[in-house]
Amino acid sequence: MRTGVIAKKMGMTRLFQDDGRHVPVTVLSLEGCQVVSVREKERDGYVAVQLGAGSAKAKNVAKPQRGAYGKAEVEPKAKLVEFRVADDATLDVGAELSADHFVAGQMVDIQGVTQGKGFAGAMKRWGFGGMRATHGVSISHRAHGSTGNRQDPGRVFKNKKMAGHMGARNRTQQNLEIVRTDAERGLLFVKGSVPGSKGGWLLVRDAMKLPRHPEAPYPAAVKSAANSNNAPAETPAEAEVETTAADGAQES
Repeated sequence: MRTGVIAKKMGMTRLFQDDGRHVPVTVLSLEGCQVVSVREKERDGYVAVQLGAGSAKAKNVAKPQRGAYGKAEVEPKAKLVEFRVADDATLDVGAELSADHFVAGQMVDIQGVTQGKGFAGAMKRWGFGGMRATHGVSISHRAHGSTGNRQDPGRVFKNKKMAGHMGARNRTQQNLEIVRTDAERGLLFVKGSVPGSKGGWLLVRDAMKLPRHPEAPYPAAVKSAANSNNAPAETPAEAEVETTAADGAQES
């Protein structure tokens, strides 16, 4: 089991496929998603990776957390989350995850806090049809109707669908497709909508109900490692040419 990532919801747009069709996508940004600490089986009783994302002012962070960030040699983070991982999927402290942690076509589960709607009636909150518009109904056209029986049981059952606070709930949307990734800008393009509002933090994990994508890097795609692997190695001949050119410039 790999670690997930912390992403920020930037908004929605669309991408065009090779055949001309457009796909609505939600843009997620990985803002400095780094490993702050690692939980070990022998010491903590379980294996997990603690990730931090975003940036926060030091004066707004509690003193114990400032000490943890200083020990990890990372700047204070705005969001801190633990992800349970397998024994062989831990990462080094300070490693920064890349958008290449996910690949196009992979299915993921995204967790976030839904948009708050405030106090809502039964029609908006639960999709009730409302009462009749005429024939004796007065000032109760959008009412939810009866809430229970009479003397028996003489109370309203729990979980009765009524008016109340709507939204602002922790929800997970499963089996969403990764359409495209942009490692240079740290962006993920997810098909369709995801929970939460713009600027909200989301947790992106591999789909729990599906097998892991065969092309997904294991244990993770680290930004520094990706940059070093993509950089071409300097050959001795190229190094000799650069040294000769530098010596010639100094003599002139």
